[in-house]
Parts: sequence; C-alpha cells; structure tokens
Amino acid sequence: MIRDITLGQYFPGNSVIHRMDPRMKIILTILFIVMLFVAGNWAGFAVTLVFVLAVVLISKIHIKFLLKSIKPILPLIIFTSVLNLFFVAGTPIFSYGIINITYEGIDIALRMSFRVIILIMGTSILTYTTSPISLTDGIERLMSPLKKIRFPVHEMAMMMTIALRFIPTLIEETDKIMSAQKARGADLESGGIIKRSKALVPVLVPLFISAFRRAEELALAMECRCYQGGEGRTRMKILKFSSVDFLALAVVAITFGVIIAFNILF
Repeated sequence: MIRDITLGQYFPGNSVIHRMDPRMKIILTILFIVMLFVAGNWAGFAVTLVFVLAVVLISKIHIKFLLKSIKPILPLIIFTSVLNLFFVAGTPIFSYGIINITYEGIDIALRMSFRVIILIMGTSILTYTTSPISLTDGIERLMSPLKKIRFPVHEMAMMMTIALRFIPTLIEETDKIMSAQKARGADLESGGIIKRSKALVPVLVPLFISAFRRAEELALAMECRCYQGGEGRTRMKILKFSSVDFLALAVVAITFGVIIAFNILF
C-alpha cells in the first residue's frame, strides 16, 4: 500500500501538458476542481470523466500511475460510501432493522465516490507533469500580489513545494523501515486496529528521526549555498504564457460551460 502512493512524484516528459506554463496549470487545476463540484448530474460527471481521460492521453502519463494514486484512499471511499448508503433518508429499496438502503443513499454514495476518484486523478496530473522548481516558480508568481502586504510569498511557495516533493521520499523511507522491521520478525499486518497501531510505533520513531535529519541536511545545504529567500533572486527560465496555454484555458472554459448547460437542461 505504501508503494502505491504517487502523490508529489514528477514524471519527466515532452508532452504538450509538460510544456505548459506552470501558472496556467495551477489555474486550470483550480478551475477543474470547481468544475467537478459544479457538475450536478451524471451527464456533467461524464463530461468531466472524458475531460480527465483526454488530459491523461495528451500528457502521456501511464494510467497505472493514476490508478495507484487512487488505491490508498479506497478504504476511505468505501467507508464513506457505506455510511451514505445506509443512513441517508429517502425512498426505501431494502430495509432490515437499522439498515435502510434508499435510492437517494445509493445516488449520493456513487456521486461522492466518483467526485473523489476523478478529483485525485485530475489533480495528480499537476505534479506528474510539473517539476518541483517550475511548481515553486508558478506558485510564487501567482501569489506575487501578496508581496504588497509583506506576505512571505517566496518562502511560502518554497515550503509548499518542498513538502510536496518530500512525500515520495518519506514514503520510500517508510517502506524501507517497515521492511527492516519485518525482517527482524515484527508483525505489522495481523491483529485488530489497536494491535496494528501499536505495532507501527517502532516504525514512526525512526521515521521522524530520519525526517528531522533530512530537514537539517537540507537547511544546511541551502545555507552553504547562501540561500536568502526570494530577495534579489534571478531565474534561469522566465515564465511566459504561450498560445497552447490560452487554448487549454479556452477548452476548460468550454467544458465548464457544457457542464453548466447540462445542469440547466437536466
């Protein structure tokens, strides 16, 4: 399960999505999230699904990586779906004791599951196709108006990107520690929730120590390179919007309009 988490990973490529301006990709990701929650019927959901699959094909990211990103949250999706399925009032389909399955419960459970799955697939493409440096520059440029109120824009963008970038590193470290504990006879997978939680204590302690050590090494490396934040910092690559960026924005706007039209018609 640990190895299936792909959040924060970057897969180098030369697709149209990879070459887009990171600022536009961030803006389009935000619009996609809004678009997904504006969709109020299955016709709108079908449009969002087609949109995500088209982006995946254009980005040339293998579908298995998107499926891996969904796998770790499947237990949460199933749990919340069951709650909606059994405890939403409406037109009954099946009733036995306290268990009451309704049409409305099934509809809400399916809508919620679909939204979460498509949300993860769509937003994962941002990190899959954008390098950490480009993502930092994009976030910083979008938040640059906040500099007028002395908000630490560069530092905030740097922290967000470093945190996102170190997720795969910490996941890999966790997997190594768990493998080492299992090789020494530790049982991390059997028993109830309480027993398994207690068994994870020997994993968490070295993981936190490793995380703090990596953070100290990173801070020392940045200090040795005379890093002083965004003050006077120059960039090797200047961000510039291209015709592809505006074309992508137009496609998202048209898709958004189609979803709103479906909400009105159906």
